[in-house]
Amino acid sequence: MTVYRRGYNRYQGPITGRLSRLLVLPKYSWHRVLQQRLVVILLIMAMFYPLGCIAFVYLSNHVELLKGFGSGIKDFLEIDGNFFLIFMHVQGIFAIVLTIVSGQKLIAPDLSNGALQLYFSRPLSRADYVLARLLVLLGLLSLITWIPGLLVFSLQSGMAGWSWFAQNWNLGLSVFIGSLLWILLISLIALTCWAYIRRKIMAELSILGVFFVLNAVATIGNNVLGVTWASFFNPRQVIDRIWNGLLGITPESGPAVFGCWIALMVMMTLPLMILTRKLRPVEVVS
Repeated sequence: MTVYRRGYNRYQGPITGRLSRLLVLPKYSWHRVLQQRLVVILLIMAMFYPLGCIAFVYLSNHVELLKGFGSGIKDFLEIDGNFFLIFMHVQGIFAIVLTIVSGQKLIAPDLSNGALQLYFSRPLSRADYVLARLLVLLGLLSLITWIPGLLVFSLQSGMAGWSWFAQNWNLGLSVFIGSLLWILLISLIALTCWAYIRRKIMAELSILGVFFVLNAVATIGNNVLGVTWASFFNPRQVIDRIWNGLLGITPESGPAVFGCWIALMVMMTLPLMILTRKLRPVEVVS
């Protein structure tokens, strides 16, 4: 057959499923991330506090071993919402640091080297690309947040018995939901910073500024103006109020929990919209 008679023929072979295509990027990204020595060191360090919590749970259910410390030791070793709130705060700080260290090479190299054209020429949409990058951070940060949290909760439930579990089952669910919300918020903000800021040190400082500088600015604004609504601009304060509500803890005076849920949704939606706008296979010059 001559060349000019050869027309376009659609591919008739087997087509891979969307899930298998979606998991290609996380598969190789996880492998690349775990090859970084600093990431492995941080993962090991982040396990020290959960191990301490496991020892705390054991002592809480074996108070007879600490009779020499007085009767007040039982109240000190109580496993309740405050115990898991402290756990989530400690592991949440590790999650921020681990995200900064591990995630810089997830999206910035693709933009710098013009690799988006190669991705989007395949059956991969922008939503799939963002979801794939989020899955990398979700899998990594889950190792130090809700997975050890549920392990501690399961250990406490096994030692304390069914009655404790029946009264406190919501604590395990709260740890899972609260940790996922925190991971999503960190990941979206981090990916957006890396997409727009090419210099590594400036992107890392921007992420730290969002979570730590805004905390100080919101606190100063509340004290100077005598209000509480400035906390809506502070991601850490917003997530803290939500965690308190999930765990059934009565928080100190501050913004309403419902308002914090709205602020959290806005904090997640804005980076997602900005990130989606940035991820284009070609640069559009107006």
